[in-house]
Amino acid sequence: MALPVGSKAPDFALSSKNAEGVKLIRLSHNFGKKNTVLLFFPAAFTSVCTSEMCSLSGGLSGYEKLNATVYGISGDSPFAQEAWAKEENIKVPLLSDYDHSVAEAYSVAYESFLPNSNLPLHGVAKRSAFVIDRNGMIQYSESSDNPKELPDFQAIEQKLKELA
Repeated sequence: MALPVGSKAPDFALSSKNAEGVKLIRLSHNFGKKNTVLLFFPAAFTSVCTSEMCSLSGGLSGYEKLNATVYGISGDSPFAQEAWAKEENIKVPLLSDYDHSVAEAYSVAYESFLPNSNLPLHGVAKRSAFVIDRNGMIQYSESSDNPKELPDFQAIEQKLKELA
């Protein structure tokens, strides 16, 4: 079960790669300034994840107007994420949780992703969403065992409006 509303959001420092190079993104840099939306997804270059991140890319300005920063988080390397973002024109900053420690900290890691295949992956992030307020507290928490089920973006936006 994902970390519940009212919990202190675990801080992290994750790598992000773009044309300017690799940089470290720390969740706590937003504390005291902005709300943060964390969107965990299983894997780059997959159809549902591509659809989710591409549709969000077109609406990032709406989140900025609500004083929120949005991050996509997966266990892919920052280099794979950069290639995927470039190929699909994804504008959402993508953070690499390569060792799955952040997915584990937020309690959204699969015990075994694709368990009936020859590629049973431990620690892959479930499709999940968190809204974290300026004080570092989780104000919205959603996670699905079904990797094809997208978060409730209307509920996320409503929560951000309440926090604005």
